[in-house]
Amino acid sequence: MRRRKSGSKLIRLIEFILFGALIFSLSNMIMAQAKIMKVKSENSKLTQAIDEIKNSNEKLTEKNEVLQTTIIEKKDLYAEKMKDVKIAYLTFDDGPSKNTLDILKVLKDYNVKATFFVNGHKSLTHLYKKIAKDGHAIANHTYSHDYPTIYKSVANFKNDVKKLDSFITEITGNEPNHILRYPGGSNNTISRKHGGKNIMKDILKAMDEEGYVYFDWNVDSTDASKYRQDKDKIVSSVLSQSKRARNGKAVILMHDLGPKITTVQALPEIITGLREQGFIFDVISKDTYKTQFTKIK
Repeated sequence: MRRRKSGSKLIRLIEFILFGALIFSLSNMIMAQAKIMKVKSENSKLTQAIDEIKNSNEKLTEKNEVLQTTIIEKKDLYAEKMKDVKIAYLTFDDGPSKNTLDILKVLKDYNVKATFFVNGHKSLTHLYKKIAKDGHAIANHTYSHDYPTIYKSVANFKNDVKKLDSFITEITGNEPNHILRYPGGSNNTISRKHGGKNIMKDILKAMDEEGYVYFDWNVDSTDASKYRQDKDKIVSSVLSQSKRARNGKAVILMHDLGPKITTVQALPEIITGLREQGFIFDVISKDTYKTQFTKIK
């Protein structure tokens, strides 16, 4: 009897343990199922959020495309409206110099912006800063302006231009605008003496590949034809040539050099005279009407 009772207790104990294990297993299964359901729910929410983001991105893309189209249309409209507007671009080569502050004062007095095609002058860093601060454009006219050096090879020219870019950026904090004027103009012949008959063609192509846009001029102030040109000659040259400027866009060549005092003196009459002819003033940018003596093939 005792053995039967003992065996019966053992069986009940085993049954209890098995039942407990079953309950524990079922509990774990229920918890695991609950976690799975939670994860599925979170995944569903995440999928829904991703779909919403995708839809939002698609809408933003559509809006961006519409905006870009609007910008292009307005830009084209602006270009069309400006096509017949007479614009004078006052440009000053070779500076800065002791005349720069006087030039800037005249420009400020007449509320005119100009473009300065500068070289590298380490002792005049304050003038580059002043030009930039006054809202004028600073463009590249090579660092050295040394014909034998810059026109000896494409590499020499490129290095000289890059040197000036770095110099200006360091002083003003502004990135290079990649606007360039070749010393002597794009059609100069003196370069052949130093780099051969094809040197300008090779340089033009190389700098174009580097992303530079170059500008010559269609109005010559004649201030470079003499050490110190007569003031009235400068005024008459600019005003008479500007009347004939193609498409009403006058890119005016002047010089910012020490001896060119009469250029500064002529500036007020030039600005007044151009306004009387119906010109407005602007700085040169990559979108400016391109006055170029030599086209890149």
